[in-house]
Amino acid sequence: MKTPIKFRHLQIFIEVARQKSVGRAADILAISQPAVTKTIRELEEILGVKLFEKEGRGIKLGRIGEVFLRNAGASVASVLQGVDSVNQALLHSAPPVRIGALPTVSARIMPDAIKLYLRENVGSEIKIVTGENAVLLEQLRSAELDLVVGRLAAPEKMTGLSFEHLYSEQVVFAVRAGHPLMENTNFRLDELRNYTMLMPTKASVIRPFVERFLMANGIPELPIQIETVSDSFGRAFIRSSDGIWIISEGVISNDLRDNRMQILPIDTSETRGAVGLTTRAGAEENTALSIMSQSIRAAAAPSHKTV
Repeated sequence: MKTPIKFRHLQIFIEVARQKSVGRAADILAISQPAVTKTIRELEEILGVKLFEKEGRGIKLGRIGEVFLRNAGASVASVLQGVDSVNQALLHSAPPVRIGALPTVSARIMPDAIKLYLRENVGSEIKIVTGENAVLLEQLRSAELDLVVGRLAAPEKMTGLSFEHLYSEQVVFAVRAGHPLMENTNFRLDELRNYTMLMPTKASVIRPFVERFLMANGIPELPIQIETVSDSFGRAFIRSSDGIWIISEGVISNDLRDNRMQILPIDTSETRGAVGLTTRAGAEENTALSIMSQSIRAAAAPSHKTV
């Protein structure tokens, strides 16, 4: 097996090519001429070609050497750029990480994702914005946000954006613990008409799923409904009333775990949808954003436990 090409091989090769002299390259790199000569010979042995030709008292690149220089230069520049980005983050000079998070992930995965991110001591500030999906995606397109975490939007809303699936979840009908309908053994869907319903707004990503579900089950409209995307209002209203909240399960995951809310026995599997990371297509990630994305993936993984 051939010895792998190392960064020092490329760095010394590039300097010798620039200076057209082993001696001048050695002086600039502050190493001995024999060390430079040895490194160039190692590189030529690895590649199986001669990179330099003699030219008078000096040397010059051969044709193969010129081809290799173009690629070697790009590789070294890429490595140095990566080192600079890491140094920027560690020096607390990197730009903030700006995340748009739908309520469905704000409660379920973002707290753990942020804990994982902070463990890396990257130094970048974190900005988390919540709101309707359409608004967050528009802010992502205009580069006001770097990343949006939430449900996959409709195809016409995804122009210029990329989506990475993390997990799937469905819409549920949530009520406070001890709600009258939870004690009703003969519960029927048309009984929903007797209660105040909290509905997702028309601009929310889950609204089409909810409307199709209600229509398919013979409930084209609800007599008393309040449209909201505020999880704080929804949580407070449901806990203090007999209202019913139509919401993505992730929003109330903590309430369910703590037995402050319950889910009505309604099969809503047809409302199941993909949740993941949405980014601008072709956009480059800096170090801080890359670590944040990895932290979100880890927090969303099925095997992840609360950190």
